[in-house]
Amino acid sequence: MKLTTELEKAFNEQITLELEASIVYRQLAIEVEIRDLPGMAAWLRHQADEEIVHANKFIDHVTDRDNRPVIGAVPGPEVAVSSVLDVFRVALEHERRVSESIRELYRRTDAAGDLDSRPLLNWFLSEQIEEESTVSEIVGRIELIGDDGPGLLRLDEELGQRPARGTENAA
Repeated sequence: MKLTTELEKAFNEQITLELEASIVYRQLAIEVEIRDLPGMAAWLRHQADEEIVHANKFIDHVTDRDNRPVIGAVPGPEVAVSSVLDVFRVALEHERRVSESIRELYRRTDAAGDLDSRPLLNWFLSEQIEEESTVSEIVGRIELIGDDGPGLLRLDEELGQRPARGTENAA
């Protein structure tokens, strides 16, 4: 079943937001990279890649529905951070923005009676709970650590252990 013009536009906006999230995460990776925290930088780069996977899932859904995915203008990241804590707070706020956008997309598809989008959006709702929880935990741990150098280095090492994945959808 083809998406309505309104829903196609809403999905395209979500695609653009996911790509924006990727750029925000990449900028945040740069911010910790220049602070000599390569593990955190790697974690954030992996997160940037994951956001591209998310965009690809939406692109595939729109294409599969016989519609045309269109990437909108992706703004450059406006990231102003003065600490590692700021980096992860920005990440958390962006995840919350993405979560709300997905909830709104769910509401719109529900109102339109678009049952075919539910499996995808249910997956994303669960994914966003996990995303927010993970970043929130990192924020909490950094709040506990404060400016303690050894503590930050231990967390940096731990976050650097995250395995890399590609940007294509897993089958």
